[in-house]
Amino acid sequence: MNIASWFNGLERNARVVVICASVVAGMVGMAYAAVPIYDLFCRVTGYGGTTQVAQYDAGQIIDREVTVRFDASRARGVPVDFEPLQRSMRVRVGETALAFYRVTNTAPEPVTVVASYNVAPFKTGIYFAKLECFCFTDQTLQPGETMDMPVIFFVDPQMDEDRQLNDVQTITLSYTFWLSSDSRAWEAAEAS
Repeated sequence: MNIASWFNGLERNARVVVICASVVAGMVGMAYAAVPIYDLFCRVTGYGGTTQVAQYDAGQIIDREVTVRFDASRARGVPVDFEPLQRSMRVRVGETALAFYRVTNTAPEPVTVVASYNVAPFKTGIYFAKLECFCFTDQTLQPGETMDMPVIFFVDPQMDEDRQLNDVQTITLSYTFWLSSDSRAWEAAEAS
């Protein structure tokens, strides 16, 4: 074997190593980017019942009405009572509405929770807009503390133009409370 062919083989192996390392680095990068990209996709399309965030009201109220139902749940081990203060309300499409949820800390120590949400049927997510909500914001509750949290929302009048939604008469807004990362850190400090 001559030196030139040995160097050619070494050069090919180095290229393969660089390509493999690039593929691995790209996969790691995509793994980190997947969550924000998926979140952006859901917010833009309403996929999975992700609602829209609005800065202004709809500007137009139409005659079509829908019933908005309210649902509340909590992840296992979250020491709170959580409920909507109204089970449902009838709203005109485009009308700005206000609903309240109540959360009470049932633990003997402070707890920090955070809420996530979705709507059902999922296909309505792109048309359900919230002007104000308590989602994705840490809420720290002292032992026995109760808090009423508002949700201001509307159903976008453009929903009336989407023929796939002609059958929708009821939309369910669901919130779930989870322990926040702040609570997990507090619990870990307490355990040590």
